[in-house]
Amino acid sequence: MRLDDFDPNINVGEQSNRGGGFGGGGGGNLIFGLLPLIGSRFGCGGVVVVLLLLAVFGGLGNLGGMLGGGGGSGVPATRSAPTEGGSDARTICLRNPDRKAACNAFSSAQQTWAAIFQKSGQRFQAPSLQFFDSNGTSGCGAAQAAMGPFYCPTDRGIYLDTSFFNELANRFGASGDFAQDYVIAHEFGHHIQNLLGTSDQVHNIQRSSGEREGNAASVRLELQADCYAGVWAAQNRDRLDPGDIQEGMTAAQAIGDDTLQQRSGGRVVPDSFTHGTSAQRMHWLKVGLDSGDPARCDTFNGAI
Repeated sequence: MRLDDFDPNINVGEQSNRGGGFGGGGGGNLIFGLLPLIGSRFGCGGVVVVLLLLAVFGGLGNLGGMLGGGGGSGVPATRSAPTEGGSDARTICLRNPDRKAACNAFSSAQQTWAAIFQKSGQRFQAPSLQFFDSNGTSGCGAAQAAMGPFYCPTDRGIYLDTSFFNELANRFGASGDFAQDYVIAHEFGHHIQNLLGTSDQVHNIQRSSGEREGNAASVRLELQADCYAGVWAAQNRDRLDPGDIQEGMTAAQAIGDDTLQQRSGGRVVPDSFTHGTSAQRMHWLKVGLDSGDPARCDTFNGAI
C-alpha cells in the first residue's frame, strides 16, 4: 500500500526500556501469573493457546485484558516520551522502517476516520501511537511484546512493539506491507469503538454475564474492528497495490481463534474464542473492503 507521507502532527510517543517494564500491575501480569494454574488444569496445550491468543490483535486491548478485569494503576515504570507533532514525532517515526510504516498507516487511519466523523456530524478525538520495546506500560497496565499490539481505552493509546511485524511474517506466514497496515487499522478500529461507546457496552456485558456470553461479545467486537480496518482500506483504495487485499486476507486467516488453537496442537473450543474464526475475520474484513461503509460493520445484530 502506497503510504509514505505521515502527518508530523500525529500524537506519537515512545518508551525506553529502562527498569521494570512490568511495573504497575495490570492485565499482562494477571495473565502470566495465571499460566501455572492454566497449565495444571489444561496442560501445556492450554498454556500455548493462551500465549498465542495474547499475540493477536488487541490481546490486552479494548477491554483491559483477555480474561476481563481492568488494567493496573497506569503509573509508568519506564520513561515515557509522548509527543504531539513536530520534529519529535518525526524523529520517533523515522527510527526504523517498521516504525515509519506504522506511523504512515496510523496517520492515514486518523485522517480517514476524522473525515468520516465530520461527514456524519460526530466529534472525532484522535488517539496516540505509543512504541515500546519488549516491555512498557500503558494506562491499562503492563505492555509486553507477548501481548501483541493493543489499544488501551483509558489513555486512548495504540501500543506497539514493532517486532510483532516480524512475528506476523515469520511465525504466522502473513507478510507484506498491507498485513502490517491491517494491524494498525484494526487497533484504530478499537479506538473508533471506544469513541462510539461500543467498547463500554461490551465491557458491561462481560461484567454482568458468564464467560461464554462475554467471549461471544468479545468476538463481535473484534470482528467489527476487522470490518473497520476494511473500511479504512476501501476509503484509500487508490493507494492499494496489487496483492494488498490478499495480504490482508492472509493475515486475517492466520490469526483466527480456530487456526491458533489448531497450530498449538490443542482441541478447538469455540466457546473459548475471543476474536473469531479465520473465516469470520476474513469475511468481516472483506465486508469493510467491499462497502467502505462503517454502517455495514454491525456485527452485533444477526449471525456473524
